[in-house]
Amino acid sequence: MTDLHYLSLSEASALLRDKKLSPVEYTQALLDRIGTLDSKLDAFLKLTPDIALADAKRAEDEIQKGGWRGPMHGMPYGLKDIIDHEGLPTTGHSKILEGNIAKNDAPVAAKLRAAGGVLMGKMSTHEFAIGGPCFDLPWPPARNPWNRNHHPGGSSSGSGAAVSSGMLPAALGTDTGGSVRNPASMCGIVGMKATYGRTSRRGVLPLSFSLDHIGPMTRTVRDNALLLNVIAGHDPRDPGSADVDVPDYTDGIDDGVKGLKIGIIRHFYNKDEQADPEMAQSIEDAAGVLEGLGAEVREIQVEPLQVYAACNRTILLSEAYAIHEKWLQERPEDYGDRTRGRLLGGAFIRAADYVNATRMKRKLIDHFYAAMSGLDAVVTVSSMEPACEIDDDAKVDRTYPRQARAVFNVTGSPAVAVPTGFSSDGMPLAMQIAGAPFQEAMLYRVAQAYEDATDWKDRRPPID
Repeated sequence: MTDLHYLSLSEASALLRDKKLSPVEYTQALLDRIGTLDSKLDAFLKLTPDIALADAKRAEDEIQKGGWRGPMHGMPYGLKDIIDHEGLPTTGHSKILEGNIAKNDAPVAAKLRAAGGVLMGKMSTHEFAIGGPCFDLPWPPARNPWNRNHHPGGSSSGSGAAVSSGMLPAALGTDTGGSVRNPASMCGIVGMKATYGRTSRRGVLPLSFSLDHIGPMTRTVRDNALLLNVIAGHDPRDPGSADVDVPDYTDGIDDGVKGLKIGIIRHFYNKDEQADPEMAQSIEDAAGVLEGLGAEVREIQVEPLQVYAACNRTILLSEAYAIHEKWLQERPEDYGDRTRGRLLGGAFIRAADYVNATRMKRKLIDHFYAAMSGLDAVVTVSSMEPACEIDDDAKVDRTYPRQARAVFNVTGSPAVAVPTGFSSDGMPLAMQIAGAPFQEAMLYRVAQAYEDATDWKDRRPPID
């Protein structure tokens, strides 16, 4: 009880439900921690203590009267600052939208509010979820709690840094080419990109209509499943939303992997790209853990990583440019240099290339699921190397695209990043577990078995 900031969502929820911990006390403890740490990490764009304490008091009153809405009742959380919360700015970490006030909640924010959640604030992001760590914006970029001189991944960078450092038990991010799973990988936490259409994207600043996802970020697998339980569901006003029943993602989460068939995609990190040796070895070690727990692990082949990356890049940049064209023409100087450069690349992609990329996407989806035939899940690398120094532009530009996350934005399949250890200099390592559409529960089952067999979730960054 003296270390409230590192309670898991599951642990804190049980204490709140049983009236052994006050939501107001818990919220204040985290606000105090944010007050101590955020000047070092810049995870928050806007801290909302008044809203948080009001939400916490309302939750406390309901619990005292015997009301209980579920695991998010009285639970602090953060929203990436491209997700609308009524009455608060949604800036996209950009001068372009400085002062933009949301008129309504995004559906995912409304669901968290209805579940009794306690909003702590809006989280730092790469500009418009694409720019990378930039120092020429109105607000500084977030930093990695394992080494504040390193970047925390992105674009959901503030969400990753805050959850990892014990400022929040949970946060939402978005993922178009890996932007939930990258900060999860870099910060040593769990990040899920659920199946395309599993969560509503309405009320969220778009980057690429064909590839955008919303995802939960937590310190443990079970917490991640609990958060996805809240935000998943069909939204008839989101044209990409899937009208598919939502299960309880914690059902079967402890069933283990004995008898499961798991593929491993090695060529992504030992042929298509050469991953950092420690990162590659961590994937092999994780596969060994799963085998030791009774899973059958076998190598599979899919299309080369570069094909997926080119498909994702062509679609993403084309659609992002279409979204930003007017601002780029009228206010180009108000973008950060890195953001502007990336977005302008979309202006030079031919319509024929975009059409061909969308056709290739369909072929890649079919090929991936054919390769998965008879398998329950696949594992592979997330980032090819650990986080680098945040102020080394050349290194950031070189290492940032070295990843295998965009693969699963192209296929639309669920993929979760989980910690697999630490490099020799103390930076987190990670893998991805991916699977068939709407099989998030299976991925959580595999991830939970691995988490239970290791102690990575119990390690704490040296930020205090």
